[in-house]
Amino acid sequence: MYALSIGVQSIGQSLPLPVYALLSGLNASTVGIIALAGVQLAEKAIGDRLTRILVIFGACAGLCYNTLWYFPTLMVIGGSATAIWDGWMAQHLRKLKIHWEQRQERPAVADVQIESGSPNGQQNIPLAERTVQSGTAETQRAVVQANDQFAEDSTMRARKAGPSSKTLSENTADVAESTPRQHSVVADSNVQPGQDHLISIRKGIFTTIVFFASFIAVLVARDALHPAPLILDLFANMYLAGTIIFGGGPVVIPLLRSYVVDRGWVSGRDFLIGLALIQSFPGPNFNFAVFLGALALQKSRFPTVFGAFLGGLGIFLPGITLAVAVQSFWGVLRKRKWVVDFLRGVNATAVGLVFTAVYRL
Repeated sequence: MYALSIGVQSIGQSLPLPVYALLSGLNASTVGIIALAGVQLAEKAIGDRLTRILVIFGACAGLCYNTLWYFPTLMVIGGSATAIWDGWMAQHLRKLKIHWEQRQERPAVADVQIESGSPNGQQNIPLAERTVQSGTAETQRAVVQANDQFAEDSTMRARKAGPSSKTLSENTADVAESTPRQHSVVADSNVQPGQDHLISIRKGIFTTIVFFASFIAVLVARDALHPAPLILDLFANMYLAGTIIFGGGPVVIPLLRSYVVDRGWVSGRDFLIGLALIQSFPGPNFNFAVFLGALALQKSRFPTVFGAFLGGLGIFLPGITLAVAVQSFWGVLRKRKWVVDFLRGVNATAVGLVFTAVYRL
């Protein structure tokens, strides 16, 4: 990607007409590829009515405003919506629905009992309540006596069978004692060295805290300096893009466009040329940051290779750091329902931003 950026830097302001025709076709096909990626991601992200609403919400809200904090805020709102709905509102509404249906059924049951003319003045009492009321102390004592008689008969049969035989409880206890040993042997034989994670939960939490502390420090330092150095501003934008991206590579396109084109570091033409070229090469779309970082420093006193390094480091470092840190306690987090629900909403909203990128491109 750095070599491609050097070639794009050498392109003049005017190009031959066949080249313009070729670039127009590449740009159009690139937008079509992103649109296809958005449709495929939407098919995977939409699982119910709420996620369909969040995809539409992300696509429409992404067109209304454009700033650094806006896209991550939209994704947090989407994740919070699914966490609240799946964790509380859906269950509460389900209980209200069941309660309402029960209230609708009770008058119908009472009308049927009145028409049947049940004796002893119990016409308005449902059958379940009459059954509970009919239970007496004599019935309960009869049940207790029957259980005692059954226990005595079982004991007498065990004594007649002789000392060599064992009762069912003793046999069950023997099986229970032998089963764990057998399972432990099988489990030990299946364990292979190197399968356990080498990072402890304490180290994972520490790495996560250090990462977010550095993330906040970079953004605060960028805002505190007026004007901020170009290299710091570039690294902060790429660091922010690499941190807040959810849902795949196509989601990064609108963010990178707003971070580099709107600031005047890269022209819209060069951005589209690089976007068309990166679709022709293997690798993730995040490699596009290397291309943009080199172009961003082409008119500065810093070498362009330094911009390519900052762009690649800024966009890849958050994902690598969080992947290494979260794997230590992801086995615990994945069992938390609210975490899974939150990520489901974040992913659906991020897919909606893909359609925002298609519209803007």
